[in-house]
Amino acid sequence: MSKDERALWEYYRRAYKAATPSADFDELVENAKIVNGRKEIDYMSYELEDEIQQQIAKDIFKEFRIPKYRQKAFNIEFHLGCGPKTKLKLTENGTS
Repeated sequence: MSKDERALWEYYRRAYKAATPSADFDELVENAKIVNGRKEIDYMSYELEDEIQQQIAKDIFKEFRIPKYRQKAFNIEFHLGCGPKTKLKLTENGTS
């Protein structure tokens, strides 16, 4: 596994651990159904607050020394991959 793959995998691990409901990403992958030759995780059943997701991303980028110019690509991969859905926090006037 490359450094980028390890970083993304750890990103998913931490995100699912912090999600509601909390889950073990490794177990989700191990027990995932195979659909059209690919493992399928029901990521829509898990929610992660946006602020927590952003903090996890910052920690991963720092820990794995991901350069700034590549951080956006990691976040895109996370959201287009099997990351839990993001829950935006509403402000007092009802906007996010």
